[in-house]
Amino acid sequence: MSATKTKLAPAHTLSRRGEGPNPIDIHVGARLRLRRTLLGLSQEKLGEAVGITFQQLQKYERGSNRISASRLYNLSQVLGVPVSYFFDDMPSPDQIAAEVPAEAMSETDEFESMARRETLELVRAYYRIEDPGVRKRTFDLLKALGGDRIALLEE
Repeated sequence: MSATKTKLAPAHTLSRRGEGPNPIDIHVGARLRLRRTLLGLSQEKLGEAVGITFQQLQKYERGSNRISASRLYNLSQVLGVPVSYFFDDMPSPDQIAAEVPAEAMSETDEFESMARRETLELVRAYYRIEDPGVRKRTFDLLKALGGDRIALLEE
């Protein structure tokens, strides 16, 4: 009977002192910030809910401090998302290894725009429209105003 060795996937390179935060910690922190802002919670309120200071939460959101598994679980409970939420849209290992992937930069820019207060207020107002027909027409109007006329013609 021969023993077969299982080949493990390579682990992401961990950042060493002085190299800055690990890209995975930055991603998890960004997802934490996005969910917190979508819910309209301040750093102070979320910190109180999980028993940490708002300064510690800031460090988590920047990725400068790693979030332990138990803390990530607590945050997921308070924010009403599964733990996997924090890893959604995670860049591939190749993108993480690359210095400055162009695609990741555009995703970061898109993420930043989604986290703006103006965007969040617009989304909340949109979902307060009760009539589905009015909501659809509002959506179509916004797409047209934003220059997405091709998508409107295809519909």
